[in-house]
Amino acid sequence: MRKLIECVPNISEGRDDAKIKAIYSVVETVEGVKLLDVDPGRATNRTVITFVGEPDAVVEAAFLLIQKAQELIDMSKHKGEHPRFGATDVCPFVPVANATMEDCIACATTLGERVGNELNIPVYLYENAATKLDRKNLATVRSGEYEGIADKIVIPAWKPDFGPASFQAKSGNIAISARDFLIAYNVNLNTTSVRRANNIAFDIREQGRSKTEDGKPNGKKVLDKDGNPVRIDGTCKGVKAIGWFIEEYGVAQISMNITNINDTPLHKAFDECAQSAYQRGMRVTGSELVGLVPLKSILDAGKYFLEKQERSTGVCEDELIKIAVKSMGLDELSPFDPKKNIIEYMISEDDIRPLIKMNLKAFANETASESPAPGGGSIAAYLGALGVSLGTMVANLSSHKRGWDDRWSEFSEWASKGQALKDKLLWLVDEDTNSFNLIMDAFKLPKSSTEEKAIRSQAIQDATKYAIEIPYQVMETSFASFDLLKEMALNGNPNSVSDAGVGALSARSAVLGAYLNVKINVADLKDEVFKTDILGKAAKIASSAQEAEDEILRIVESKL
Repeated sequence: MRKLIECVPNISEGRDDAKIKAIYSVVETVEGVKLLDVDPGRATNRTVITFVGEPDAVVEAAFLLIQKAQELIDMSKHKGEHPRFGATDVCPFVPVANATMEDCIACATTLGERVGNELNIPVYLYENAATKLDRKNLATVRSGEYEGIADKIVIPAWKPDFGPASFQAKSGNIAISARDFLIAYNVNLNTTSVRRANNIAFDIREQGRSKTEDGKPNGKKVLDKDGNPVRIDGTCKGVKAIGWFIEEYGVAQISMNITNINDTPLHKAFDECAQSAYQRGMRVTGSELVGLVPLKSILDAGKYFLEKQERSTGVCEDELIKIAVKSMGLDELSPFDPKKNIIEYMISEDDIRPLIKMNLKAFANETASESPAPGGGSIAAYLGALGVSLGTMVANLSSHKRGWDDRWSEFSEWASKGQALKDKLLWLVDEDTNSFNLIMDAFKLPKSSTEEKAIRSQAIQDATKYAIEIPYQVMETSFASFDLLKEMALNGNPNSVSDAGVGALSARSAVLGAYLNVKINVADLKDEVFKTDILGKAAKIASSAQEAEDEILRIVESKL
C-alpha cells in the first residue's frame, strides 16, 4: 500500500497571483505528487499550499517550492496580518495514509538539511521534529518575527538546526516540522467588532484568558502567590484562536488552528463558539475551512448534528457531509465542494472504481457486453450491497416512525452497521473485477527465460489467490448482514417487513454467488493447504446463509 504524506508549506505572499502560481507550479513537476489546494489570503499576505505524495517525492517537491519562494519573495518588503519570519514561513509534514510520525520526522530532517546546505536558509525544526524542547512550539521559534531575526539568530541558544547562523534579509528563516493533522478553521459572527470576536476566542482556546477580579476582560488581573496572572482555561483543548476582521467579507471571525482533532473535533469547536457568541449577545452565522479537512472530521460532525436532532446516523456518506456543511454553515462565504475540500476525496483513486460510479442502466449494459468483467463476482457483491441496503432502509424508517421516538438510537445503531457493510460490498464490486484483471496482467508477463517463467508463474498464483480472497470477502460481508435483516424482520417497522425479506433473499444470493466464484478460481491454485482451508470455510458460510434466509422468511411470512 502507498505511504502518503501531506506537506503544507505557507509562503509569505498572498496578493501577487503570478508569483503564487510560479511557486506552487513547481510542485506539479514532481512525479508522484498531487497538488491538493492553494489558498491565498490578501489580508494576511500569505498562501497555504497543500500537496501529497510518497515521502521522497514530497521532500523533493517541498525543496523546489522553497527554492522558488526564495527566488521570488523579498521578505524585506513584506507586510501582512499573520505572524511570519520567512519567504516560506513554515513547512510541516503530516501523515495521511500508511505513514507514521517517524516517517514525517525523517522528511522534515532530510528537507531541513538540504535547505540549509543548498539554499543557505536558516532552518528551525519544530513540533515533533524539534531537536530541543524549547523549539517544539512554533510561536516560540518564530517570536520576534522577521524584524527580530538579526538580533535573535546570533544568540547561541537560537542557532539554527541547519543553515547559517546569520540574518538572511531576502529569505528570512524557515520552520520545518512533523505534526498531526491541523485544521485551520474560521467561524463567522454577526458583528464587525474584533474585540468581541477576541472575547469568544479567549473563551474557547486552550490557553484561555487571564482571570480578573470583576470578571470583566479589562478588569484588574488576579495574581497567584508568585505574582503571575491566574488563567481561566478555555473550553477547547488543542485549539489556538484569535479574533479578527475580514474586510473582504465585512465580518469578524474567530480564527482557529485545531491542533488535536481527537481532543477537539471540528463540530465541538463550532458549537463552543456558537454557545459563547450567544451568551455575549451575538450569533454565529457560518464558518469556513482554510485548506483541507479529513473526511472523518466531516462525517463525525454530520453524525453529531443528527444525534442532536435525535435522528438516525446510519445514512450514506454524502448525506452526512450535507448535514455537516449545513449545520456549520461551511458554504456561507463560498461553496463547499467535497472533492476540493476533503483530503481523501482529493487523493481518491476513483479511476480504478468505475463500476460503482455507473448508473443502473450503464452497469447492466456493461455486464451484458462481450467483456468477461464485470462477472458473477461483481454481481454477487452488488446483490449483497442491495440486500443490506434494504435492511438499513428498514432501520432508518423505524428510527423515524411516529410513536417510536424513544427507540431512534437503537435503530440508528443498526443502520450505521448496515451502512458500513454496504460500503464494503460496494468496494468489492470493483475489486472483484480488479482481481480478474490482475490475473490477466500476470498471464501477459514475459516468459522467454527460466527466470521470467518463474516470476510469471508466481505472479499468476498470487493473483489467483487474491481472486479467491475477494469473493470470499463478499461471502463474509453479505453473511454479516443477516443479523441486521433478522432484527428488522422481528422488531422493525412492520410496514416494511417485506423489505427485510427481499434483503434476506438478496444476501443469500450474494453468498451463494460469491461461493461459485471461490470454487471456480481455486481450480488453478497450486497451494493445496490454502485451497482446502478456504473451501471448507466458504462451504460453512454458504450453508449458514441458507439457514439464515429460511429463518428470516419464516418471520416475514408470519407477519404478512
